Amino acid sequence: MYNVKSLKAEEFISHEEIKSTVAYAEENKNNLDLVDQILEKAKLRKGLSHKEASVLLACDNEEKNQEIYKLAEQIKKDFYGNRIVLFAPLYLSNYCVNGCVYCPYHYKNKHITRKKLTQEEIKRETMALQDMGHKRLVLETGEDPINNPIEYVLESIKTIYSIKHKNGAIRRVNINIAATTVENYRKLKQADVGTYILFQETYNKESYEKLHPTGPKHDYAYHTEAMDRAMEGGIDDVGIGVLFGLEGYQYEFAGLMMHAEHLEAACGVGPHTISVPRIRQADDIDPSSFDNGIDDDTFAKIVACIRITVPYTGMIISTRESQACRERVLHLGVSQISGGSKTSVGGYVEPEAENEKSEQFDVTDTRTLDEIVAWLMGMGYIPSFCTACYREGRTGDRFMSLCKSGEIQNCCDPNALMTLKEYLQDYASAETKEIGEELILKQAPHIPKEKVREIVYRNLKEIEDGKRDFRF
Repeated sequence: MYNVKSLKAEEFISHEEIKSTVAYAEENKNNLDLVDQILEKAKLRKGLSHKEASVLLACDNEEKNQEIYKLAEQIKKDFYGNRIVLFAPLYLSNYCVNGCVYCPYHYKNKHITRKKLTQEEIKRETMALQDMGHKRLVLETGEDPINNPIEYVLESIKTIYSIKHKNGAIRRVNINIAATTVENYRKLKQADVGTYILFQETYNKESYEKLHPTGPKHDYAYHTEAMDRAMEGGIDDVGIGVLFGLEGYQYEFAGLMMHAEHLEAACGVGPHTISVPRIRQADDIDPSSFDNGIDDDTFAKIVACIRITVPYTGMIISTRESQACRERVLHLGVSQISGGSKTSVGGYVEPEAENEKSEQFDVTDTRTLDEIVAWLMGMGYIPSFCTACYREGRTGDRFMSLCKSGEIQNCCDPNALMTLKEYLQDYASAETKEIGEELILKQAPHIPKEKVREIVYRNLKEIEDGKRDFRF
């Protein structure tokens, strides 16, 4: 039975409720009066239920779909302005004991090169990422209790935070590792991790168990309940997502929205981020072998509906997607993107040899971070390297209350401009720096509070003089 506050996976992600929701959405996709009612509710910026959101996703009336896109774009601007946060993944190890059929790290794959970074190699990779200009990382590792124990992850986090290279520093380490215990989440919290990220892959239990035939990840309930344990362990910023293409997108969308509702109802804080990866070509993985792939139009509609449904939640899109696709969904709701990414174990210091490939999936957007920054600014976005909220304690319910009220922009816009200024001073090409300086001159006068604006101008000058790490 469906119970949004239950701590049991099959109750807060109820198969029957999802099937009922998808059927209801299909029955009402052309009920324009209902669609209008839902859109009017969405305009209040308070979010929607999974059932209401599914009706919007199913709607095939072109005029109403344009209203959905327009509203999503406006809500994105209202909550996140024109800022886009940048990050990069750092793969520590691809040793894995699971049998996931969509991932080349599965234990039966004998021709992918297995790697695990030493702490010295992690130092070099961190410095390479700092030399690019990155301040925020997402650590990735396969599930292997022998090769990748929690102690290895904790030591790696400590190593990364310890590296101060030239003017560079990684100021926030987010982490994407397998579901674990409350005790281990407490250890991660003590190690100053930022957001804990874990993709559900699919919310359909039957499909989930077939896609994860062996290994600890086979346990659907343990995996699905991970975010509740993470919050119990003190990690109050969590990131959820599904791998679109494994199951019907209508089912996954409803499950994703139900998970967000559950976290809000049971833990008092909805997801800090939602990711929307699509299955991609990898070492021994052929995406065409999965029959639930979605086209770019459907993908864009999903992004827009997520933005309307959970307006307060950050949305992430990685270099799995092309430049054209990323450009489209930036307008509709995405607030964080990766840049200059490598999905191999290592690879930032020097490219992998052809006979030593260890990447998890093929990167589609292969541009450098500098090219990404220039591209964003060319579209009028402020590339942000800000990590202030985490370091100022604005996490969990405190962040959400500020975000929902709109007050967070009093911090975010100034921090975005100051961290962009750091990037321009330390890492940008001459052309990118010129574009960026013009953008800062244009944007800074629009900071609404006079006192804050004066401090920003002063700090921008001090950044030019060599000082770093100002934040509100």
